[in-house]
Amino acid sequence: MHTVYLLILFATLVLCKKFKDEDKPDWAKKDIRDYNDADLERLLDQWEEDEDPLEPDELPEHLRPQPQIDISKLDMNDPEKLLSATKKGRTLMTFVSVSGNPSREETETLTKLWQTSLWNNHIQAERYLVDDNRAIFLFKDGSQAFVAKEYLIEQEKCESVTIEGQVYEGKFSKGSKSKKTEDEL
Repeated sequence: MHTVYLLILFATLVLCKKFKDEDKPDWAKKDIRDYNDADLERLLDQWEEDEDPLEPDELPEHLRPQPQIDISKLDMNDPEKLLSATKKGRTLMTFVSVSGNPSREETETLTKLWQTSLWNNHIQAERYLVDDNRAIFLFKDGSQAFVAKEYLIEQEKCESVTIEGQVYEGKFSKGSKSKKTEDEL
């Protein structure tokens, strides 16, 4: 019985070998310390050739398929909704300016409060301070940025929100207009 088991194990190991030594390509016969970048890339391709492909949601963002948008259901007179639909599932950065002359700590506290309020409304945003009165809100789903914009411009200390070059003034900011471009500021 042991002999049969060892024979099956030995046969499996022998038959699993992909190449015989004389069948190997020249780059595979080199010492691993002599491999260059191209050799390592070929080795990685060989390693991954029998693996199952990743699910679309596991792929890096630049390799994910674009979401399908039904243009017939969109209102072409509302560019904001059109932009929101095209940003669904894509990362989008939003710049938020705090009014007045706040210190960095005040901006940190205020934007943290806004971020928590967004999270409580199931809008996931990462927050990064870029200046004493300015922060970036990073949305993994870009369509959520437009919902967050509506909340942010209603806040008393919000000066403006910038999405894709469009500046939306806060409701309580000086010279409150609904929409400007960055060039107009």
